Amino acid sequence: MKKEILRTEEAISFTKEIFESELKQKLALTKISSPIAILNGTGINDDLNGIERVVAFPIKALSDKEAVVVNSLSKWKRLRLQELDIEEGKGIITDMRAIRPDEDYSSIHSIYVDQWDWEKRISKESRNITFLKEEVTKIYKALRETEIKISEKYDSIQPVLPQNIKFIHTEELLQKYPTLTPKERESEITKEYGAVFLIGIGGNLSSEKPHDGRAPDYDDWSSENEDGYFGLNGDILLWHPILKESFEISSMGIRVDKLALLDQLNKTGQNDRKELQFHKLLLNEILPESIGGGIGQSRVCMFMLRKKHIGEVQVGIWPDSVKEKSKEEGIMLL
Repeated sequence: MKKEILRTEEAISFTKEIFESELKQKLALTKISSPIAILNGTGINDDLNGIERVVAFPIKALSDKEAVVVNSLSKWKRLRLQELDIEEGKGIITDMRAIRPDEDYSSIHSIYVDQWDWEKRISKESRNITFLKEEVTKIYKALRETEIKISEKYDSIQPVLPQNIKFIHTEELLQKYPTLTPKERESEITKEYGAVFLIGIGGNLSSEKPHDGRAPDYDDWSSENEDGYFGLNGDILLWHPILKESFEISSMGIRVDKLALLDQLNKTGQNDRKELQFHKLLLNEILPESIGGGIGQSRVCMFMLRKKHIGEVQVGIWPDSVKEKSKEEGIMLL
């Protein structure tokens, strides 16, 4: 068992090295350092779906000012693009680590989050669905080439990703499967195509409900696109060959500009955020246009190495019931 765990750890390192290298090359990204916590009250931390608690703590050396562990680095990265004067067409990538105490335990969820957070400077003219699809395609190529290299190194793993990724909007998906829940729709479409980019996460569909929640101040989910739908963001979904279910690898999108931010703050009833530091910079059009997202490191490893449980590719905190069930099923939690 010990040797098997060590082999798994080696495979995890190999997977991360290969994919990060492919991603940096295809998106023209430079690796930079990033924070694990930031001061509260600046508007820089991300709110994800807008309901999750953050891990907060006072800092003695700063007169007990409160800091919060980042949920992701979407807004911080955009600030960093400006501070580093990154040119258009190039970007940055970081190792992001977070604690999300409100996550429900499952085979693919834990309270620990590790992801590649990336951000790329773009022109105003690139704020369109065609450009979004081009960048998604580059990321998908990085995933496919990583899978091929892993299969060459480990005989037990055979490539399963299709040649191309399928693009579909959440409204199209609703019309295709009107009686299913959002997660059931994702499962059906990903099972059919193997790899899907689901466009338009956050805005209300014809059902008067969103496919899933998104905070109003990073991804642009309200702007109308050339396909006749709303949204310049989305999720990359893969069909997991072992779990036999849709498997989210990444959430990403073109970031809000001034008009999209005003619209989305108004739609979500959060106009008070206009007074926060980050939002003032954006409303004064000081920050660069950008596209970015997060790609789960443990998720990529779990998919590429054909693991059943996220605890097989990351060290976590698990209830005794999960430990016992995993042991019964022959799953070795790190």
